[in-house]
Amino acid sequence: MRFSDIHDLEKPNDEKALALMNSCAAAVLEEYPDIVFSYGFNDEYSFVFKRKTKFYQRRASKIMSLIVSFFSSVYATKWKEFFPHKEMKCPLSFLARLLCCASLEVLQAYLAWRQNECHIRNLHNTCLWMLIKSGKSAKEAVEVLQGTQKQEKNELLFQQFGINYRMLPEIFRQGSCIFMMQAEDVVKYDEHGNPIKRMRRRPRMIHNEHIAGQNFWNGQQYLLMELGPFENDIKKIKAAYVRSFLFENKLMPSTWIVIRIDGCHFHRFSEVHEFEKPNDQQALNLMNSCAVAVLEEFKDIVFSYGVSDEYSFILSKDSKFYQRQARPHQQSVQHMFLDAGQVRKE
Repeated sequence: MRFSDIHDLEKPNDEKALALMNSCAAAVLEEYPDIVFSYGFNDEYSFVFKRKTKFYQRRASKIMSLIVSFFSSVYATKWKEFFPHKEMKCPLSFLARLLCCASLEVLQAYLAWRQNECHIRNLHNTCLWMLIKSGKSAKEAVEVLQGTQKQEKNELLFQQFGINYRMLPEIFRQGSCIFMMQAEDVVKYDEHGNPIKRMRRRPRMIHNEHIAGQNFWNGQQYLLMELGPFENDIKKIKAAYVRSFLFENKLMPSTWIVIRIDGCHFHRFSEVHEFEKPNDQQALNLMNSCAVAVLEEFKDIVFSYGVSDEYSFILSKDSKFYQRQARPHQQSVQHMFLDAGQVRKE
């Protein structure tokens, strides 16, 4: 919310911001071939790996930090492409969660859960912002919507604002799914000017009302080949599945928390950007500047130490930061560091 307010994004949905998210997701799929499907809405995206992937030896923390770091860096890099007249005034941090789906049924339930959440949030936010734009305060708008059900919200939109919810853009109501497909691509031209074509993997984006339904899923040959078919349609998402999707590990109380981040493929990165060897003073200054930004943002961090392409951050022993949930600790610091680097290098 803070990021969208600072950058004056359109409420309840900003089409340029959604297009930027989709572009970042497509870049992730192009970069990592083991990802075969993705689904996103608003400010989130889910990425599905091949069942037998050996990506980073299936190390959860490595996979999670790598994907979200890449997504964050692409977001910052592409910002100007979608918002040429807006400066990125503060970094946007993304938190990631890694889930293991033991069967296609669980994966299907997860996708149905997220798309259902897309619908619930968008319907609520559309009502909320139409009420606010009509003159109500945020508090008054919340009170009007409190306890209302789907049908009541639909009636409110139509009767008060003449909006048929089902006529709103699909990207708002359904979210976006992206997966890779084989497509012909012109790689060069022969001496007579004739195009020489090759089959290449290309991301394809689709908006569909039931991404977890048999009709959609089983109609995509690539998904059938990589993940398999859905046997049945989901009528109701099992509560046990949702509880497992929401489970969070917590760190032990009254212990020092150390978060270490380090550059992935840093050698290749330094070669591409022609860093001075063995040490590049400007690169080290940038690392230190990012570390300072992290300490300024998170008051629970009391000490940091860095060398080359890594930095360690120590949180106070009795910190209640993110209720001591392990995942947000690691990722919020990592993303703040990464995004500060994107902003400060400019």
